[in-house]
Amino acid sequence: MKNIFYIVALAICLGVILFLFQRLNATEIALKEAQQHFADCEQVTFQLQNQLSEKQRGAAAASATAPQK
Repeated sequence: MKNIFYIVALAICLGVILFLFQRLNATEIALKEAQQHFADCEQVTFQLQNQLSEKQRGAAAASATAPQK
């Protein structure tokens, strides 16, 4: 009877370990995807900031060269 109890307890522990391992793998995959998404967003933000700076410089240069009334 004692042996059966230990076998059942070990089986439950093994099941819990496998479940947690599967959850850990899924979480790691989601983390990698989130990090890639964040890196993509940083790149787009950087590009948009550069475009805005260029437009602002162009507008400032155009207003500086425009004749004053």
